[in-house]
Amino acid sequence: APTSPSLSRTATLVLLAIGPEERHGYAIMREIERMTDGATKLGPGGIYTTIRRLSDDGLIEECDERPDPDLDDQRRRYYRLTGTGRAVAGAEVRRLDLLVQAARPWALDAG
Repeated sequence: APTSPSLSRTATLVLLAIGPEERHGYAIMREIERMTDGATKLGPGGIYTTIRRLSDDGLIEECDERPDPDLDDQRRRYYRLTGTGRAVAGAEVRRLDLLVQAARPWALDAG
């Protein structure tokens, strides 16, 4: 399975926030905040640096198609996962799931 050992926590969150959708930067920031129940709030600097890196690595791509211009700001750029990005995100989810499964029996009692 494809893995990316250099996938940072922020990069993982961006991939998972985009998921099966096409999202622009602000929507990615809001989705990360929602997914982490407000625990992670990333600003534009962190998001766009990560987007650029993921794009350079071929894990996401900018969408050519644009939503109806009357309904959207023309300056927004939309991003989606590439096939490789989807595979890397899936591998990361499986890796995290194994960690959670291993820790669940004892970690949840530690509260």
